[in-house]
Amino acid sequence: MSGDTSPAQASPESLQESAEATPTAEVLTSADHPPTPTPSTEVADGAPSALDPLQEAQAELAALRSEHEALKSQYMRIAADFDNYRKRQLRDQEESKLQIICNTLGEILPVVDNFDRARQQLNPQSEEAQALHRSYQGLYKQLVDVFKQLGVSPMRVEGEPFDPILHEAVMREPSHDHPEDVVIEELQRGYQLHGKVLRHALVKVSMGPGPNGEQASAQQASEQEQAG
Repeated sequence: MSGDTSPAQASPESLQESAEATPTAEVLTSADHPPTPTPSTEVADGAPSALDPLQEAQAELAALRSEHEALKSQYMRIAADFDNYRKRQLRDQEESKLQIICNTLGEILPVVDNFDRARQQLNPQSEEAQALHRSYQGLYKQLVDVFKQLGVSPMRVEGEPFDPILHEAVMREPSHDHPEDVVIEELQRGYQLHGKVLRHALVKVSMGPGPNGEQASAQQASEQEQAG
């Protein structure tokens, strides 16, 4: 029939229009309905979970605690070393000070000895000599008082057991009045400074009664027994 148009009989112009219209429809369809995104590999496999921030904070806290303990231990060691150094310095200073005092007083002690010898030898008769003696005694007393204030004290050794830490034995002799190793006589006075030996005392030490003395004592004891 003359009114119908079959596809085989369509004109080239109509075919071209149909071809141009088809892509437009596809574009509009894509714009209206965007494709659903597929899950990416990063989200599925590598994304951190909800607990990871807490674990990270705990790990950081543990690291800070470890660092704190290390610094605290280092500080305590340094503080202990410094305290030991301070004590050692104070001890060395005290020992140096005491050594200086000992050396200084050791040089003055012979002067004190001379004062003491002169005091014992003086025997003033006249009034003028007695006045000089009193003046001399005042100077000696003043010198002794200064020594006392510095902590110097003389040793009392006669009749005491011989002690090599305090005494220096110059002579040994038999004695009927003292047992062996007892100080008989002080030849030069010894001094101490705060319990430390400033100068050893030069002494004479007893050897005991000796062989002859022992025989005499035994014979005397035998005679007393026979008489009794």
